[in-house]
Amino acid sequence: MTTTRTKETVSWSPLVAASLGAFMLLVDVTIVMVALPGITADLGMSFTDAQWLLDGYALALAALLLAAGSYADHTGRRRVYLGALGVFALASLACGLAPSAGLLLGARLVQGAAAAAMMATTLALVSATYHGRQRGIAFGVWGGVNGAAAAVAPVLGGLLTEHLHWRAIFLVNLPISLVAAWLTLRGVEESRLPGRARLDRAGMVTFTLAAGALTYGLIEAGEHGWAAARTLAPLVVAASALAAFLAVESRGAHPMLDLRLFAGRSFNGIMAGAGLIMPAAFACLAFTSLWLQQDLRLGPVMAGLALSPMAATSLVASVAVSRLFPGLSPRVAVGGGLLLIGAGALLQGTLGEHSGWAALAPGLVLTGLGVGLAVPAFSSAAMTYAPPQRAGMAAGTVNTVRQLGYALGIALLGLLYRDGGGYAALNEVYLASAITGAVAGLLVLVTVTGPR
Repeated sequence: MTTTRTKETVSWSPLVAASLGAFMLLVDVTIVMVALPGITADLGMSFTDAQWLLDGYALALAALLLAAGSYADHTGRRRVYLGALGVFALASLACGLAPSAGLLLGARLVQGAAAAAMMATTLALVSATYHGRQRGIAFGVWGGVNGAAAAVAPVLGGLLTEHLHWRAIFLVNLPISLVAAWLTLRGVEESRLPGRARLDRAGMVTFTLAAGALTYGLIEAGEHGWAAARTLAPLVVAASALAAFLAVESRGAHPMLDLRLFAGRSFNGIMAGAGLIMPAAFACLAFTSLWLQQDLRLGPVMAGLALSPMAATSLVASVAVSRLFPGLSPRVAVGGGLLLIGAGALLQGTLGEHSGWAALAPGLVLTGLGVGLAVPAFSSAAMTYAPPQRAGMAAGTVNTVRQLGYALGIALLGLLYRDGGGYAALNEVYLASAITGAVAGLLVLVTVTGPR
């Protein structure tokens, strides 16, 4: 007796469901930049409030990402993803309707917490759903969507803010969340690892406290000075919480971050690059958006277009590098990319009194080349230099460090920009970004060895 095999039809709806969530959470990291002037004017927000509007989301995402991944692996990735979509949608609604700065900032924190669970589950769902050749295609699409999110965010934010209202940048998440949830319910099967989820609550609390207190202290330093009690107290709390976190993680049976990952010099170099790339290439864009709209009087759409060369170039560069140089080592990709970012930031920091938005374009393109070279290599590099059984944690650590670097970058660069802003202050921001990129690139080239 013979049996005839029919070719299985592959459903791509799970990929669309996961990609929508990834796109949405990544867009929300930066879409607020272009809307900042309108938000601060409507709600009477200070410069410090504006920094927290960006930092609250990134901090919550960074603090909960590793724990959310571990919890989802054992509780059920589909279940956690659906719950995160629901919370993200409700938090977005709260942001869109917020009548005051305090409520908006609180809703952004909740948004960031939900985004952590979404980021932790989207790629895992794709990996569990597709196999063989289809998995390679799915990973490529998922990665492309992630890159497109960075390119689309400034322009999308500008269009929504200028032609509707700044509240629309949050409310647009509602239909996207609904479609993603419907596709997940309809086509995504549950996947989980055996055993019970073990949340490292002590690690979560101490890490969140350390990151939040450090960011708070840096932001307060810009407003009250380094000697003020409002600056020193949170910095002391941050140092104490960090010490407690390291103690908890070194002794815990199921740590959210295995400190043994940092035993290797190459892994440490990659993590340093992941954290420093954010202030070098991304955090500075928030202050560029303010300069474009407050000093040059550009509208939100034009400001978004003025910022887009970096993301558009990075998207093209990442595709070109993967095809033309498939064997490029992590050391060269990350280290070389960071040096290009430093050079691009230096080029942007040459503004004069009569400079227009076009003066930024050459530097943004050069920075985009560096981003397209370095960013796609981070996760694979981290997994290369980590033990195989800790590959997932290593990849999650990269994203955690990147979001933490973004939050701290906003706080630190804000110290340079807050005194009135203007082209001179923006030049200082870009000089700091250039130094950061150059130092990070050299650090990676010196510490990271060839592939194991």
